[in-house]
Amino acid sequence: MAMKWMGKLAGGLLGALTLGPLGAALGVLLGHQFDEQEPYDPRVAGPLPDPQAVSERFFRGTFRVMGCLAKSDGRVSEREISAARAVMDELRLAASQVQEAIACFTAGKRADFDLAAELAALRQVLHGRPDLSRIFLEIQVRAALSGNNMEGPVRALLARVGAALGVSALECAQIEAILRLQRGAHGADARHSAPSRDQALAQAYRVLQAEPTDSDAEVAKAYRRQLQRHHPDKLKANGLPESMLAHAKQRTQQIIEAWELVRERRGLR
Repeated sequence: MAMKWMGKLAGGLLGALTLGPLGAALGVLLGHQFDEQEPYDPRVAGPLPDPQAVSERFFRGTFRVMGCLAKSDGRVSEREISAARAVMDELRLAASQVQEAIACFTAGKRADFDLAAELAALRQVLHGRPDLSRIFLEIQVRAALSGNNMEGPVRALLARVGAALGVSALECAQIEAILRLQRGAHGADARHSAPSRDQALAQAYRVLQAEPTDSDAEVAKAYRRQLQRHHPDKLKANGLPESMLAHAKQRTQQIIEAWELVRERRGLR
């Protein structure tokens, strides 16, 4: 079963999250974990799906949709295949997981793949889990940027995916902007184009989804909100596959680094 090979990555990953500044930040976060969470009312939306069902659908849907997006212009290039492989490597998938991911990616490339049905099924299991919907879209945007820089029909399809999962157009734009900044910071030419301190500060505000004109309290609230959205324990409990927690860790590190820069420039303790 799929869940049998999804169970071994969280321990070491969550242990890594307790080291250095991450440990202190997550300690603060635990006190605010549900500050920004809107209450989920099962009387209105119905009961939440079982986390195991969410995990299995999320994993398979991730690579099926990724294959569909890669094929959106009629062919899948070597660069797009490499981008999908890079996501698998980044998630540190085991050999059996890689094989299933490849099978799902291949299914998504087929001409008879029903994207609407896939998105409907994802929307059903992710309902009431907006943080998982955002992470799903982040992974798709990351692959699309590496695959063809989101050029051509893939951009419209990504907007369709976001809308189907309840991710607003503004959030989609923010996700793209943050990932483009991250790519620029780690790209091959990064050593020739390191951002100035002012540019780095502007990037930090974008990561926090805050504005330089916000008050200290508003920026701190934005920081807690972003951490809460990507908290690995919460995401795991909501059904994020354990193999995907590496993505949450990466975003958590980026958010903490952005906060440290903003906090330093504002003279906050």
